[in-house]
Amino acid sequence: MRQRIVRLALVGGVLLLALLLLLATCGGGGVDTKGGGGAEKTPSRSTGPATRLNVPPGYTTAHGWEVSGTGPDYALSHTTGRLAYLVKAPGDRYRLRTLDPETGRAGWSGEAWRPLEPQRFPKLLTVAKDDRQYFVTWSFGRTGDGLTQARTFLSLDVYDVVDGERRRVEVPWTGAPTVTATGPGILINDGGVNSAVVDPVSGEVSRIPASAVTYPKGCTACRQLTEVRGQTADGLLLSGAREFWVRGGWFSRKTAPKGANPASGVPTAVTPGLVLAKWQLAKGAKRAATHQLWAVHDAATGKPAASVECHRPAMEPGSYPQAVVSPSGRYLVAGNLAFDLRERKAFCFEEDDGSARLTLASVTDGGSAYGATTARDADEALEGDGGGPVTMSFTTGDIEALAPNTRLPEAEASGVGVFRWTDRKDRMHLLGYPRVG
Repeated sequence: MRQRIVRLALVGGVLLLALLLLLATCGGGGVDTKGGGGAEKTPSRSTGPATRLNVPPGYTTAHGWEVSGTGPDYALSHTTGRLAYLVKAPGDRYRLRTLDPETGRAGWSGEAWRPLEPQRFPKLLTVAKDDRQYFVTWSFGRTGDGLTQARTFLSLDVYDVVDGERRRVEVPWTGAPTVTATGPGILINDGGVNSAVVDPVSGEVSRIPASAVTYPKGCTACRQLTEVRGQTADGLLLSGAREFWVRGGWFSRKTAPKGANPASGVPTAVTPGLVLAKWQLAKGAKRAATHQLWAVHDAATGKPAASVECHRPAMEPGSYPQAVVSPSGRYLVAGNLAFDLRERKAFCFEEDDGSARLTLASVTDGGSAYGATTARDADEALEGDGGGPVTMSFTTGDIEALAPNTRLPEAEASGVGVFRWTDRKDRMHLLGYPRVG
């Protein structure tokens, strides 16, 4: 009888041990189970990410987070401190996930859906209206089953940044669209003047045909090569061969920066609340034949915030430098240009012969900008293919060379630098390394 009791106790102990092992394997936090389908472990700040890139001084790879298999785009909401990214899901579907950049902890995760072009990741951007922000994914394609007439349209999914509530909007569209979010709506444009604006709150679509475009009085150049460039809080921003204006609002000729020819402005980049434009120098100016003026304008009023002179390029570029703004909106960089909008200071980094010394690709609220020499654009600088990486200080205006294999931060959120890296299997990794010191 005693032996039987001992055997039962041993069996019970083995079962209890097996149960504890099972709970240890299947339980525990750190896994995003919302929606399933390739859920990832929440990165840990205590152990740090598995990938340790060579990063600029001021960031540490000993802590942080990492997610793999992401799409080429991500979006940041600086007001809520949330980052969004796309991952693949079974059945040619995709899912929007979020995380807290400061901790790496997973946030809400959207339901998986199939885009109009399932072979490629949908596009991702951020839009704000009425003090609310939204993550927006969109794809463009054709639908039809052979029995009904095929049609092309945009499919947009608008997510509330706070809780992930989603609204689906479909907009019939012909031709490849350009989709931006520089104002309170999602702007769809055909590269000319035909446009539509989607209200992120209601989903209402407002179409603006070419016939609705109005031109400033006395501006003949405005009617040449007319193009919608973006959206402001007061309406669409348009430009012609020269000069630019907000429909029903301000006109660049009346808000030209000091020292510029007021009838020569051309917008080159638009970001939420800001317009970067180039100008010819005023007629008779000493350097009018060799230099031009670059200025950052307030999109609400058109007034210039800061400007700087640069050499004219030997050949007019086919594309202009991408403008990137720090989270607080104080600093803006674009190519070899850098602007401190609060102090109204600006820099043009160029050689004596007028060639650009570097291309700046990102900037932080601490006044540090990152880029590379000989890079053709910001993407090339961030990919590490554009010569020597450098950092620039807005405090001193000095440029400092970094180690040749340094990976540059693409953005900074909540004191954490966001980096990207592609492994040998062509999988995209998104990493967060905190700033130290």
